[in-house]
Amino acid sequence: TGQLQPQTGDVRFQGISIKALRQRELYRLRRRIGMMFQHNALLTDLNVFENVAFPIRENTVLPESLVRNLVIMKLQMVGLRGAAYLEPAELSGGMARRVALARAIALDPELVIYDEPFTGLDPISKGVIARLIRELNRALSISSIVVTQDVSEGLAIADQVFLFAEGQIVEQGSPEQVVSSTQPQARQFLDALPDGPVPYHY
Repeated sequence: TGQLQPQTGDVRFQGISIKALRQRELYRLRRRIGMMFQHNALLTDLNVFENVAFPIRENTVLPESLVRNLVIMKLQMVGLRGAAYLEPAELSGGMARRVALARAIALDPELVIYDEPFTGLDPISKGVIARLIRELNRALSISSIVVTQDVSEGLAIADQVFLFAEGQIVEQGSPEQVVSSTQPQARQFLDALPDGPVPYHY
């Protein structure tokens, strides 16, 4: 929230109503939330190290020696310590996604939001990102919201699944519960069927 206000209901984080916050309070709360963008959103004029350091420098007054240690630690967590001084243009798709992940966890957030983290990745990179999301959740005691259309990877890492269609939740529950759903829209999505409630022809 901030740019967009909910038309009905409320958005809460750790019991705090987001829409009730003033701008300064909202920015303070946002520091507790990490975001990994669908297309990575790496800053092309900064190398890998500087991309991960950016949110730390913007939101803290830590000495440069500590910033360096934090950045190297985050890169180590995603297996890219040796890539610290590469430019974004030198990275493969999977590497760029891992840099974006390191930046998303740079401030040790309580919640990380992933926007289509598996889009455009080869099967090996998909598996690596899925494993990292799961491992970082446990290692850092964070929660994650993963927005994805990748059925297999999404179900493999989720504790709770919500299927949306036309702005509504059409199915929710554990991966096992959702997989066994008989709800027509859920079945069409899970089984990748062209015929069903969502029309193939326009």
